[in-house]
Amino acid sequence: MDPDSFRETFSGLALGNVMAAAARDYKKEMLAKGKAQATTNEEVDLDELLDDPELEKLHAERVAALKKEVEKREVLKRQGHGEYREITEGEFLGEVTGSEKVICHFYHHEFYRCKIMDKHLKALAPLYLGTKFIKLDAEKAPFFVAKLAVKTLPCVILFKKGIAFDRLVGFEDLGRKDDFSTRSLENILKKKGIIDDKKGDGSDGEEDADDLKNRKIRSSAAQDSDSD
Repeated sequence: MDPDSFRETFSGLALGNVMAAAARDYKKEMLAKGKAQATTNEEVDLDELLDDPELEKLHAERVAALKKEVEKREVLKRQGHGEYREITEGEFLGEVTGSEKVICHFYHHEFYRCKIMDKHLKALAPLYLGTKFIKLDAEKAPFFVAKLAVKTLPCVILFKKGIAFDRLVGFEDLGRKDDFSTRSLENILKKKGIIDDKKGDGSDGEEDADDLKNRKIRSSAAQDSDSD
């Protein structure tokens, strides 16, 4: 075979191999597109899905649970939960025995540290609906000040089912300093078992509005990051 004829034959074989490889790649690509299109065009029978008795049961249970949570929150609010309120000595017994968990701050209106405690309790009250937050002017409640042996102010007494089981005297548990954070007080109250680990009304799995908002913000930020 002369050189020119060899070169033509070799070039033809090389071109044939390239074309064969291209044909195989094209076939693979078309098959992949076909599968993707089939998946995209696959229809879901919504009527069949909605008629699933198990899903209907789960939906009904969830609706019932949500309704129960809403009713519980309304009952707690009617009992004075969700805000930091001042009460009178005459209201004291009814308030502390009317809820399962109660935090009562005995204060003096001229004491600077009592005002600091007020600020933090006021911030926590809306976050922990399952606990009632109240305050009582010690000067105007001599009977209960004596009965509960309140000697140092501020004095925050913790009640469960109407029984005083623990207290915070002054800032002893808060590092004996005035600039403690709300989070520090929050953690102490959690350890003492007077507020729940999770914010909300104490119901399982419930989030408060701020937690839910923050979770949505984090989720949105993560999605934006993935799309970049």
